Amino acid sequence: MPKSSSLAQAPLCSSGPDAAPGCAALTRDLGGDPAGTAARMTSWLLVEHPGSWSPDALEDVMAEAFPAGTLDAARDAGLRPLLIRKPGRHARVPGAPRAVYVASGRPGHRWLERLDVADLGELARLDLEAVAAGRRGHGEPVNGPLFLVCTHGSKDMCCAVFGRPLVTGLAQNHPGQVWEVSHVGGDRWAGNLLTVPDGFLHGSLAVTEAELVAKEALGGNVRLEHLRGRTSAPSPWAQFAEIEIRGRTGLRGIDAVLAVEEETDADDRRVLVNAGGRRYEVVVRRRPGTASGHSRCSERVVLSRFEAESVREVPRA
Repeated sequence: MPKSSSLAQAPLCSSGPDAAPGCAALTRDLGGDPAGTAARMTSWLLVEHPGSWSPDALEDVMAEAFPAGTLDAARDAGLRPLLIRKPGRHARVPGAPRAVYVASGRPGHRWLERLDVADLGELARLDLEAVAAGRRGHGEPVNGPLFLVCTHGSKDMCCAVFGRPLVTGLAQNHPGQVWEVSHVGGDRWAGNLLTVPDGFLHGSLAVTEAELVAKEALGGNVRLEHLRGRTSAPSPWAQFAEIEIRGRTGLRGIDAVLAVEEETDADDRRVLVNAGGRRYEVVVRRRPGTASGHSRCSERVVLSRFEAESVREVPRA
C-alpha cells in the first residue's frame, strides 16, 4: 500500500537530535504498512468528556456511568465505548450537558444517534445490548459521518503529537463533525482517524491526507491509502483481504467490498470477499517482523505485515 510522502507536515516525536523517535515516527521511517491493523468495533458509545484525559480516563468515566459488569456483554458483542471532546482546550463545567452518540457500523445497518445528558448516571438507562446488536431508537438521528481523531497523549505521546494537527485541520473545514477521541488502538499508526458510523480506521496520516479521507467519506466512499481496515470486519486477515481487493478492483463504496467467509489453512487464511457482484478468494499470510527499531514509547518496535499469497475470482455460491 502507498506510504505517506508528507512527513514534513507532522512533527517527529522526539525532544532532541539524539533522542529516539516516537513509535509512530519510527513506524513511518521503517515503511510500516497499516493494512489489517484496525481494532474490531461494530458499534460505539461516544461520551463527551471535556478537559484533560488521564491514561485511565475512559475506565473512570465508564465506572461512574455504569454498574460494574454492565458493559461486558455489549463489549464482547463489538460495542466500543470511547471518550470524545471538542477540538481545542475546553475545561469541564460541572453539571453542563454532555453530548453522547451511539452508533452502529454493521454493513447495511449503519446509523448514528445523539442524546444529551446532564449526569453520567443517565447513561445507565441505555440499552447497550440493543446498540451492540445494531438496533436503533436511543436518541435523535444524526447525519454523519463524524471524524474522530485520537489525541490521547497520556496513553502514548505520538497520539497527541500526530493527532492534534489533524484535528485542527479537519475542524476548519468540517465544524461540528470533528472530535478528539480517546485511545482507539495502534499508537504506532498515529495520526489515527476513525470515521463513524462508516467504521473505517486510517492511520499514519498527515493533515492533507486526513482531509482526503474526509472528502471521500462525505461522498460515501473509502479512501484506500493509509487504510488500516474496516472495524466491523471479522478479523485482521479479512480487513487486509478487503483492502487488497479494493486495490485491485478500484471499488471505493463503503459496502462495495465485504469479506463473507474465512478459513484457516496451516499458516494462511483463506478469505472470500464479495466485490462488485463478483467473489474473490484471497489467501493471506502474516509475515513475521523484519523491520524494527528502538522508540521512546516502547523498548522496541517490530513491524510484521500481511501479504496476499494469491488472489483469484471464484463462482458465487
